[in-house]
Amino acid sequence: MSTSTAIPAPPPASSEGGSALRVLVADKFESSGVAALKARGFEVIVDAELSPETLAAAVAKHAPKVLVVRSTKVKADAIGASESLELIVRAGAGYDNIDVAAASRRGILVSNCPGKNAIAVAELAWALILSCDRRVPDQVAELRAGTWNKKEYQKAQGLAGRTVGIVGFGQIGREVAKRAKAFGMPVIAWSRSLTEAQAAEAGVGWCGNLLNLAKLADVITVHVAATPDTEKLCGEKFFAALKSGATFVNTSRGTVVDEQALANAVKTKSLRVGLDVFAQEPSGGTGQFADAIVTLPGVYGTHHVGASTDQAQQAIAAETVRVIEVFERTGDAANCVNRAAATPATVLLSIRHLNRPGVLAHVFYTIGQAGINVEEMENVIYEGAEAACARIHLDAPLSKEHLDAIRRNPNVLAIATTTLARKSAGASR
Repeated sequence: MSTSTAIPAPPPASSEGGSALRVLVADKFESSGVAALKARGFEVIVDAELSPETLAAAVAKHAPKVLVVRSTKVKADAIGASESLELIVRAGAGYDNIDVAAASRRGILVSNCPGKNAIAVAELAWALILSCDRRVPDQVAELRAGTWNKKEYQKAQGLAGRTVGIVGFGQIGREVAKRAKAFGMPVIAWSRSLTEAQAAEAGVGWCGNLLNLAKLADVITVHVAATPDTEKLCGEKFFAALKSGATFVNTSRGTVVDEQALANAVKTKSLRVGLDVFAQEPSGGTGQFADAIVTLPGVYGTHHVGASTDQAQQAIAAETVRVIEVFERTGDAANCVNRAAATPATVLLSIRHLNRPGVLAHVFYTIGQAGINVEEMENVIYEGAEAACARIHLDAPLSKEHLDAIRRNPNVLAIATTTLARKSAGASR
């Protein structure tokens, strides 16, 4: 049975006026995705040869509303190159190649396509695990060199009954766990958000401490996002806790591993290592690579290709199209990664009002006169479009004088204020 993802047919073309939404695809992208975007009436510009150095000029030239990238780095200069840019879509899961902070400062949405490459990455993780156990790359190299060395390579531990430790238990980690069970391997998992109950539901053992996982596992595979919190997550203490002869695989991001600590552990603890990602990688599809970690015996590497299967790229293309289509239709960014998890809001101001021009302008003028900032807001329209309710998150309470000023508008029906129990981002767009 095929596991490819079909991109659904577009809805009927809109009869509304205005120019088509312009999308700049600054990377290699599935032709099915390009065709689906065009079929929806979007103007699509594809330039797979753009680099971090040339992207800003392309954004300035084409003035896209949406920018799509895979591995191309999106720096602050590209983000600020055009006022038209409103959404950046990473056609993949990780988004550390995008300067999210710069996008946030300019009010530009950043979205990704989480989980669409989970099976592909899990498959490569297992390819590396098996390669480490059977030393497949070394065997291939010797055969190509004309050497038959069965005596050396018949020494393998095997995997059945050995414990797999999964660092990061999102969608990729769960796919890895499914395959571990097929190999007859017990699974233990750790992540900051994983609870003991969730682990039990998934049929895996729970580790509340990362170092305990390192001590217990025979095979460790890493599947966490690259964030400031995960930088060098697997460091000197982690590798000191590993068993001698353990297998360590990383298909997430190079920044989550302290490579020097890993190299030391390879030398002192005879680790077998499989890496698809590295601390220093070429920015393009080809280039010179001189990371010393891959020269160590027992270390096998691939070219950051975990998500690079036809199945995964088709699924990612379909999700990219969906994200852009939802944005064009609603203004919302599906899978948005840079919306604030919390704001300084301390007060919720709820205003029920008639759905008339100028009501909210009056409200916001009064809030501005009070010197209070609006952190978030939503305006819910009720059936029939006669009335609405504005829910406005403020960073300080309004005085009675300013509340009375709002009430004096004849279209305001009622006002209520609520002290927020915690600072939160709660209003929806």
